Amino acid sequence: MTDHATTQPENPDLIPAINWRPYVVLAIGLLAVSTAAIFIRLAQDEGAPSLVLAAARLCVATLVLTPIVIRRHWAEVRAVGIGDLKWALVSGIVLGLHFATWITSLEYTAVVNSVTLVTTTPLWVAILAPIFLNEHLRRGIIIGLIFALGGGILVGLSGEVGDPPTRHEPLLGNGLALIGALMAAIYMIIGRNLRARLSVVVYIWLVYGVAAITMVIAVAISGEPVLGLPAKAYLWMLLMGLFPQLIGHSSFNYALGYLPAAYVSLVTLVEPVGSGLLAIIFLNEWPVLVQLAGATLILVGIGVASKEQKIQDVTE
Repeated sequence: MTDHATTQPENPDLIPAINWRPYVVLAIGLLAVSTAAIFIRLAQDEGAPSLVLAAARLCVATLVLTPIVIRRHWAEVRAVGIGDLKWALVSGIVLGLHFATWITSLEYTAVVNSVTLVTTTPLWVAILAPIFLNEHLRRGIIIGLIFALGGGILVGLSGEVGDPPTRHEPLLGNGLALIGALMAAIYMIIGRNLRARLSVVVYIWLVYGVAAITMVIAVAISGEPVLGLPAKAYLWMLLMGLFPQLIGHSSFNYALGYLPAAYVSLVTLVEPVGSGLLAIIFLNEWPVLVQLAGATLILVGIGVASKEQKIQDVTE
């Protein structure tokens, strides 16, 4: 190897320009998903069942995407191989389980407990990605992961217990949130693989569609009421499908075509920070000092991870 001290300076004209588009899209996605907790809280206050909320957000996103896919991407859909369709099926089922378990967890445990456990997704991705994706984590991402998870714990340990809308059963609620985190990790790992071969629109349409069907079946089996809810409940469901789902999660899926799954999942830890800011504005819930310290650690973790992250050359 050439000694670093004797190498010639690189010609700036020969250094490829950094493509910032995945980072910008990721930032937009974070803003969108940060609204999810607000919409869920407002919809649950109107008596909307959690499984219905999960099904509604996925159905809305799928219905919006369907005419776009039919008009512009149908040839690509028809060309998708059987193997990729099988993985899209698995990914959709897993995504449906993620929303079902996480949203339902909010019925039994405090919001702070649920959010803390569901943000352990990067830990599961960091464990599973080297096994299934052969992605060797950079030291900066590992350090950033430690900072961000530590911040998430601080945010989770602060605040009051809260008043779950169904009943106070933290063991059940916390377990559901943890399962939701694991499902999200599996979903991201599968997405990282599929996004290398499918365009973002086709991928999210297939996955959201399968997830929507999965949740509609779950609602039918559970017997949860879909009709007769207050008008505001349907408004919050519509907004959930458009903002945190269609814009937010679709942005993450776009980023997965360019960035490692562990990095994307790490960046999503900013969501509690964004949700906290929106809670101040819409719910008048002000953070305490410990929450602010945790949010700072999360942002530091993102900064450390971003410093060493390089965009991979993946053709959409």
